[in-house]
Amino acid sequence: MTEKHHESMAMHLGESQPGEAVKDLHLPARQKIWKKARLAAIAILALLGLGAARTMVGRAATDERLAAQSLENRKVYVNVVTPTVSKNSGALTLPANLRGETESTIYARVSGYVRNWRADIGARVEKGELLAELDTPELDQQLAQNIAQRDQARANVVLAKVALERWDRLFKQDSVAKQALDEHQNAYDTAVAQLAAAEANVRQLQQMTDFKRVVAPFAGVVTQRNVDIGNLITAGGAGVALFTLAKTDPLRVTIDLPQAYVQSVKLGDKVSITQAELPGQTFMAEVSHVAGAIDLTTRSRRIDLTLANPEGRLLPGAYVQVSLPLAAKAPLSIPANTLLFRAEGPHVAIVDGEGRARLRPVKIANDQGAVLQIGSGLAADDRVIVNPSDSLADGDAVTLPEPRKAVGGS
Repeated sequence: MTEKHHESMAMHLGESQPGEAVKDLHLPARQKIWKKARLAAIAILALLGLGAARTMVGRAATDERLAAQSLENRKVYVNVVTPTVSKNSGALTLPANLRGETESTIYARVSGYVRNWRADIGARVEKGELLAELDTPELDQQLAQNIAQRDQARANVVLAKVALERWDRLFKQDSVAKQALDEHQNAYDTAVAQLAAAEANVRQLQQMTDFKRVVAPFAGVVTQRNVDIGNLITAGGAGVALFTLAKTDPLRVTIDLPQAYVQSVKLGDKVSITQAELPGQTFMAEVSHVAGAIDLTTRSRRIDLTLANPEGRLLPGAYVQVSLPLAAKAPLSIPANTLLFRAEGPHVAIVDGEGRARLRPVKIANDQGAVLQIGSGLAADDRVIVNPSDSLADGDAVTLPEPRKAVGGS
């Protein structure tokens, strides 16, 4: 090895002459080098072990958190309500029209001309009060003619009676035959009958002349007047109606009650009536008449109500709303959002004592929209799940807070 090479390796040779052995070379010991290498390897392996242990511990903690989260996610949290006692079914509202207790369209009983009228629309009249007068010249002439015929028949009776008395005396003296007496008796009887017929005709015409005065058949309000002075009036319903009269206190209200509610209304029940034009005002009426059968066409039952109207605030013909209170059809009520629909029919999910959901079929007695009246399938202490999931199955474990009372059941 040359000196130059030794210098490049920082190895310093002693001052020696060429050919002399090299003495005192300061090289590191081999054992020390291996010892340091082993220490370095052990340190690296320890660091790697610590890193691996840390990774395993972190992974175990993560797995534990994931398992806990998975267990938490598998829990089904629900809210429950308990059924409430049904009070009533609210009210059934139906449209109706107000009518006078008595309404009459008044026609002329005899033909003639309107001489004058005494009552206009809106007028309140009493029974027997004059509404209009008619001129009936033909009727007057017929009456005069029948009076003359009656007088003639009366004279014929007097004459027949005198003749009969005369022939009766002659018969008693055996001056005439019995046949002649019988003929005069028949003549007298005929004259009497003719007089009776004539008098009946006169009475009839006299009664007809009374209809020249058109009077109110009952106390009420004139709602229509269709005639004026000089109008020609024809007798009977084929002619023009002179007046329309209505009795406004009390009023009559007629409704057609659907068959489903027929059993809920009976005579004497009180119902409320409202009119949109009179906000905030409610009028009470009473069921006065109930039809004894259901109409086959409409499947409804005719109901009449009597409504007192002493102040006249309500008018016949007005459109009103009738509210009928309905009795509860079932003892228990639950919110509508507790219902589950299955192929077998409506169900509800209740929570048993072990914290598991149990599906139970129920029978709905009355659907009031937000509240259902349940006829069967529930007990008063059942805990019914609110808004149950469609995927909820019988026996599923559920977690729930303290139960609360359902609001509703009216």
